[in-house]
Amino acid sequence: MSEEQKKLLEQQLWNIANELRGKMDADEFRDYILGFIFYKYLSEKQYLYANRLLETEDTKDYLFVTDEDDIDAIREESLLKLGYFLKPDELFSSIAKKGNANTENESNFILADLETILNGIEQSTMGTESEDDFNKLFEDLDLNSTKLGRSTEARNSLIAKVLFHLDKIDFALDDTDSDVIGDAYEYLIKQFASGAGKKSGEFYTPQQVSKILAKIVTTGKKQLKSVYDPACGSGSLLLRVAREVKVDDFFGQELNRTTYNLCRMNMILHDVHYRHFDIRQEDTLERPQHIDMRFEAVVANPPFSAKWKGKNNPLNENDERFSQYGRLAPTSKADFAFVQHMIYQLADNGTMAVVLPHGALFRGSAEGTIREYLIKELNYLDAVIGLPANIFYGTSIPTCIMVLSKCRVNDDNILFIDASQEFEKDGNKNKLEDEHIDRIIKTYRVRFTDDKYSYVATLDEIAENDYNLNIPRYVDTFEEEEAIDLDEVSIELKSIENEISEIDSTIAEYCKQLNIKTLF
Repeated sequence: MSEEQKKLLEQQLWNIANELRGKMDADEFRDYILGFIFYKYLSEKQYLYANRLLETEDTKDYLFVTDEDDIDAIREESLLKLGYFLKPDELFSSIAKKGNANTENESNFILADLETILNGIEQSTMGTESEDDFNKLFEDLDLNSTKLGRSTEARNSLIAKVLFHLDKIDFALDDTDSDVIGDAYEYLIKQFASGAGKKSGEFYTPQQVSKILAKIVTTGKKQLKSVYDPACGSGSLLLRVAREVKVDDFFGQELNRTTYNLCRMNMILHDVHYRHFDIRQEDTLERPQHIDMRFEAVVANPPFSAKWKGKNNPLNENDERFSQYGRLAPTSKADFAFVQHMIYQLADNGTMAVVLPHGALFRGSAEGTIREYLIKELNYLDAVIGLPANIFYGTSIPTCIMVLSKCRVNDDNILFIDASQEFEKDGNKNKLEDEHIDRIIKTYRVRFTDDKYSYVATLDEIAENDYNLNIPRYVDTFEEEEAIDLDEVSIELKSIENEISEIDSTIAEYCKQLNIKTLF
């Protein structure tokens, strides 16, 4: 698919999404349109796979299969390969056709059928390996919500209209060399994040930031056994890593239930097999779900300065993730609690990159103690990268990336990069272009001092600064003002004085002619 065709698909999907827009908030109609797209994706995958199984049969089109033995055989194979099953009359095209029937002999009421089908997808996985991955995936699609219409008929009409438009779009799932629907899904997630205000930061990391994190943790690698995100949102950051190198398995944890569902859908839509991802829904700091595992790459954009229980939970004092640092992260700011958790989960040959608010670099008290231990005792901190302000959805604050590793090559220094002034305006936001990202990654990988952009600081310098990591302490971005020639200024002032004197004389002459008193 060409870039032009891709953009056309994205626009088509966004236009369909707008069918629902007038009825509800952005974060609400997001759940409906993304849920329907996901249902269409599952249907098309089922249809293509079933047709491959039918290649040697008399009936080769799954839509026309009626023999129960054939359907049972396809069900068995589908659950192993796809992880779910849909019967011919449950496919997206079938229900879309029924919803838009206009003959007197056919009912076009589909709400009950659609609800049964969506529940049936989940039920088809019961007792199989994929059960947890499909459990309650469609729970946010309330087909009886009055936001879709006051009457049952109005809701049915709106949903049928949306399904009709979606049914006309070809997701090109038989093109194994492209990820058309995955890219389009990411586009929609980005559009919803852009319009969701403060809530958007809960589920989406801008792709340019994800790209930086992904390139950092894959430096020197051609394949990763595992990648982990303890605050995975919609999963876009995890999936971005897979664009850099081959990733065997994806792991993540997300607190928000709706976003957790979105992440699992996103994984499946990007053709990640259910056996190769494990996304859990829980509070990562209080109830970590993968605590016994270690990961080769760890990435995260945790909620900035979120509250957590900290000292209010006595168990945290003895938790191996936090206890060795001497202090717990403050209850009002969980930034370093996430950092400590990520370090604990990091494999000995692994690299982690985490987005944090700038305050994490220099705030004192408990956070200062944790920073000192990270650097002085563990020596895990590899680099600090300052990003421009106003590049995240939902907040305009400046942010940074901390890079940490348990197998540092350059273990006698820390690299500082100030990329805060390199961006392009994008509406009311700032945006990193490819050349900005390339410069950050090149500087990180080559590791050099670049005047007013980067600095390789020794550990002694860090200690002299009391382990304060504020980037301006290391990267001098001060621009000297041009020298002023005082003699030239004096001559200019004298000239101005003469001009004023001439103007005063002219005004005085006019006033004399008009018989007006003057004060000069």
